[in-house]
Amino acid sequence: MSTHAKRERLLLADLLEAAGPEAPTLCEGWRTRDLAAHVVVRERRADAAGGLVISALKSRLERVQAEFAAKPYEELIQLIRTGPPRFSPMSLKQVDEAANTVEFFVHAEDVRRAQPDWSRRELDPVFADLLWARVERTARLLGRGSPVGLVLRRPDGRTAVAHKGAPVVTVTGEPAELLLFAFGRQRAADVETEGDKEAVERLSTAELGM
Repeated sequence: MSTHAKRERLLLADLLEAAGPEAPTLCEGWRTRDLAAHVVVRERRADAAGGLVISALKSRLERVQAEFAAKPYEELIQLIRTGPPRFSPMSLKQVDEAANTVEFFVHAEDVRRAQPDWSRRELDPVFADLLWARVERTARLLGRGSPVGLVLRRPDGRTAVAHKGAPVVTVTGEPAELLLFAFGRQRAADVETEGDKEAVERLSTAELGM
């Protein structure tokens, strides 16, 4: 049975392929080639991927990622489609679902929303609820860089406190949009903000996410 992570993986690969290697993305300083290299290194080179969270390994990560970015673009796309090798923990279905569903969804939107003619993707309710569950579970982690109090709210009124503080800004939107906002894609997220004007502006440029 197909999983959410597998579906998002293939969708991301399709979007990267269609955009070509030099298209813009929402990741500052990255073209599609760089984003594709990041995805491949993250799940195929554990010796370098540690640089995503350990500053001492960052230079190694950048070097290895540059090496992969220099590979033929079609090869990178194929590596994304086929997924990690069998010996990788990410080849396990449960690990893949936990580690990659949101990762691939966000990066797919990084490609989609950086294009001038992008259109919003319609999500089925089950997947929307899965994304909301991730928002609830990781809200405090994603919102730790907020300079103001931050509350994320679905249109039905369900909320998640991402950061305690004052003044408070409430961000309302569908789960996918709240997830993108919390992952630092504030300007690309289709949300409504409520709060002090200066606080809203500070939040719009804050470094949110991982």
